Amino acid sequence: MEQEPAKRPIKGVIVLDKPRGPTSHQVTAWVRDMLGSPAGHSGTLDPQVSGVLVVMVGKAVRLAPLLLKQEKEYVCLMRLHGDVAAGDLASVAEEFTGRIYQRPPRRSAVRRALRIRTIHAIEILDHCGRLVLFRVRCDAGTYIRSLCHHMGLALGVGAHMQELRRTRSGPAGEADACTLFDLKDAAVRADLGDPAGLARLIRPIESVLDGVPRVVVRDTAVDAIVHGAALAGVGVLSADAFSKGAMVAVLTQKGELVCLGEALVASSAFRPGDTGLVIAPRTVFLERGAYPKGWQAARAERR
Repeated sequence: MEQEPAKRPIKGVIVLDKPRGPTSHQVTAWVRDMLGSPAGHSGTLDPQVSGVLVVMVGKAVRLAPLLLKQEKEYVCLMRLHGDVAAGDLASVAEEFTGRIYQRPPRRSAVRRALRIRTIHAIEILDHCGRLVLFRVRCDAGTYIRSLCHHMGLALGVGAHMQELRRTRSGPAGEADACTLFDLKDAAVRADLGDPAGLARLIRPIESVLDGVPRVVVRDTAVDAIVHGAALAGVGVLSADAFSKGAMVAVLTQKGELVCLGEALVASSAFRPGDTGLVIAPRTVFLERGAYPKGWQAARAERR
């Protein structure tokens, strides 16, 4: 009988180089089985698409609403259905940079409602005959297959996506990625008493918070937040700029992620140390009891 993987108290993200063939869900299931821990991914790649797949493990699966919205970068090989001049390619790349309309393909798993996505940049890397290699940086949820089709229509010759590779997902790039074989080897070594390799592959939750405004709080405020209390300005040590309603990351002085919260006021409306509630916790990551109950001590002192 095959031995079940040991359950590990893992919390973090793994940047995988997904191979062509399996679905993103299958790859995530393999990671879950290897590590004996809940797992989820931060953006579907079609079976025939390879590249960066960020897999959240343990409590990090709660990051899904954040990571699913992060920008993506792809390198695409597009096949034109007719001959096109290099100048026309450059023009159409510029034309499709910015806000575009897309409708999910018929084979997609989501409702085929018209949507708006932003193409931040299209860079033509090579053009040989009817093959065009380009890099595109775009919003999450952009369909590159549809982009190729529409670029082909704009060129007047038609086109389709021949190959696609994701090279970046949020702050995670190809240089950060490991293979499934790397992860399996590290998991086996961890089961044999050598966890160092696995620890190197599992990145801390805080490493994927690029672009999220950060608020650093006093140690005495941490336990109350973990128990669901809104953060008051008196518990804030420092804060990045953010608007009312924005998602913010609340961190300890050591840099540990306490929670993701919703800003009740804009950062310009208060200063650290002010009274009044400023952030409501929405997704808590830190364990209860990790910090002393400063709020109870403060209440006792008032008595």
